[in-house]
Amino acid sequence: MRFDVITLFPELFAPFLESGVTRRAYQSAQVDVRLWNPRDYGEGNYRRVDDRPFGGGPGMVMMAEPLSRCLAAIRSDRAEDASAQAPLVLFSPIGERLDHAGVEQWSASRGAILLCGRYEGVDQRFIDAYVTAQISMGDFVLSGGEIPAMALLDAVARLQPGVLSDEGSHQLDSFNPAIDGLLDSPHYTRPEEWNGQAVPAELLSGHHAHIERWRRDQSLRLTAQHRPELLAAARAKGLLDKADEALLAKLRNAL
Repeated sequence: MRFDVITLFPELFAPFLESGVTRRAYQSAQVDVRLWNPRDYGEGNYRRVDDRPFGGGPGMVMMAEPLSRCLAAIRSDRAEDASAQAPLVLFSPIGERLDHAGVEQWSASRGAILLCGRYEGVDQRFIDAYVTAQISMGDFVLSGGEIPAMALLDAVARLQPGVLSDEGSHQLDSFNPAIDGLLDSPHYTRPEEWNGQAVPAELLSGHHAHIERWRRDQSLRLTAQHRPELLAAARAKGLLDKADEALLAKLRNAL
């Protein structure tokens, strides 16, 4: 799959694409990432890409024309049929919040063009004319779309075959609906005791059924405490068994 990223700061992506386990996806082009700077398509000596907003107010707004030229260059480079063009995604507060299901959809797609806004935003006329999807990372504001773009790319890359050392790693992730959509259980490693805290005995027992039950119980406890709405969703899908419900009843009674 191919992701083209429109960004005024392509240098931010170099260390991201060359670090960590997900670099395998980028180096192998399983997730082909190409960077485009709209300043290369601006006019004048300063290659201007932004201007003051009509109606006044603080900040600057990214101009439609340089973005339009940049997008046209990307479309030409992708050489896609007009009826099967990659979606243009803008990271925006009004977008649909990204979750695991959304990441899975993107990981199985042909890719997309990711627009990283800056300043006060993007001229609405460009959004109306070209943007086909908007994504939000949550109810907070960042200085630009680069961090959300990296987050999406990282989440997509780790789902590609062969990227993670253990093929089953992502299947046990929190929020994975293929399992139950609950939070993951805590994890421990050596030494067995650290700062007076011991690893739970169940994890040292070597008894696989006990270990799995402990992990399941911890997952239920954490989800009930921090994200109870995920339990409701799992229950509605019939993903909680009698042992799960018994533990949850004990937790409720303990409150």
